[in-house]
Amino acid sequence: MRILVIEDDLETADYVCTSLRALGHLAEHAVDGKAGFLMALDGDFDVMVVDRMVPGLDGLSLIKSVRAAKVECPVLVLSALGGLNDRVEGLEAGADDYLVKPFAFSELSARLSALARRPPLQAEPTRLQVADLELDLLRHSVRRGGTDIALQPREYRLLCYLMKNADRVVTRTMLLEGVWDFHFDPKTNVVETHISRLRNKIDKPFDHDLIHTVRGAGYSLHA
Repeated sequence: MRILVIEDDLETADYVCTSLRALGHLAEHAVDGKAGFLMALDGDFDVMVVDRMVPGLDGLSLIKSVRAAKVECPVLVLSALGGLNDRVEGLEAGADDYLVKPFAFSELSARLSALARRPPLQAEPTRLQVADLELDLLRHSVRRGGTDIALQPREYRLLCYLMKNADRVVTRTMLLEGVWDFHFDPKTNVVETHISRLRNKIDKPFDHDLIHTVRGAGYSLHA
């Protein structure tokens, strides 16, 4: 792994970097927040270790800045500030993990390895499309074949769920949980009623259907 250590305590930094290099990792050190920020922007690091109290640019401000710059490298905060509020602040600033000083290097190493194994964050889509049906998640608008379609809030949530699971079979129970927040199966035909309403708006005016009933299983939205 290529690891950036941002730590102003030279003894701690030397201990961490030397121990990481002994494990075969590439460890680079920045002694203050500003230098660490520039290195984070320029370097392709697998994970970062950030002390909260570094000079120049404090650790939390540094993390917020790298996140604002779209740097998605996992960050572990290493700090003597170990209260609950301190840990919450670190995670809310954009850190992925928080380790309190004094610490055991074996735990630090294990946490860094776990962070590096995480899959990279994927940007949430702002637009869904299946065939000529389009749903804009930011504007909460729906169009098919260039025609605007007005949906009620629950119809919109139902269509959004179906489109996010396009080409898959979704069961009645999945729809009750995902759209209505029911964690049991009440004796109601609410799913069937809303599917019917949605079909009248999404499928009926057009020459081919997108919402299909899968007999004995549920529903599927596909071209």
